[in-house]
Amino acid sequence: MKAKSRNYYLIPYVLWIALFVITPIVLVVYYSFFNIEGEFSLENYQKFFTPVYLKMTLSSFWYAFLITFFTLLIAYPTAYLLTKTKHKQLWLLLIIVPSWINLLLKAYAFIGIFGTYGAANKFLEVMGVGGKQILFTDFSFVFVSVYIFLPFMILPIFNALDELNPSFIDASKDLGASSWRTFSRVVFPLTLDGVKSGCQIVFIPALSLFMLTRLIAGNRVITLGTAIEQHFLVTQDWGMGATIAVFLIIFMVVIMLLTGRRKRGEMR
Repeated sequence: MKAKSRNYYLIPYVLWIALFVITPIVLVVYYSFFNIEGEFSLENYQKFFTPVYLKMTLSSFWYAFLITFFTLLIAYPTAYLLTKTKHKQLWLLLIIVPSWINLLLKAYAFIGIFGTYGAANKFLEVMGVGGKQILFTDFSFVFVSVYIFLPFMILPIFNALDELNPSFIDASKDLGASSWRTFSRVVFPLTLDGVKSGCQIVFIPALSLFMLTRLIAGNRVITLGTAIEQHFLVTQDWGMGATIAVFLIIFMVVIMLLTGRRKRGEMR
């Protein structure tokens, strides 16, 4: 009876997965086999391996790597300091709250900050540097992306650090290890799963960014997400847009498998 009741509880979950995960993926794969004239063809897959799309793919990976790297560089020490503070849950909440604000609103806020007459240029003028072109640059794109993804990197790292048994650190220090050696040999390896989860959460969405490439980078940065948007909404080449989406899904699955391998091995 218990087994049957459990099966009934699985029905909503299975329906949700079938309707909102499997069906969209099947449709994307289906449309990828049709060219712009609506004819069944492998033309889109051949076109993806041309220099234009391969360069775009490398560019997407490069910017996703930069965003993930700088996010991790800021998030890890921030999460570590949070675990040492008195009201750590309150501070964590204050960091997470900005992530609830609509992405479009945050993008427009940074347009005002980085604009010609924005706060950033005003500060540079006060410092005697003079006004600079900050908006519509690679710097502004990476900076805003890091700001947006930062809470999502901090949270899993904070959880991993917070669950770390302090006796391991005490044992390391008792054995004469320096602070750096304790961190590199004890703290970081034991929180690596949190780091990997944070990198997954940041790197995968960063591959498909498209709104920020328009509003913040001024189309100077072209990613796979930008190309998908262009093909679906501008050129109306749904087949090519679906083909890029297929490869994007493949890349995401590969990244998840690579970053989750160690954890599965430990479970065995």
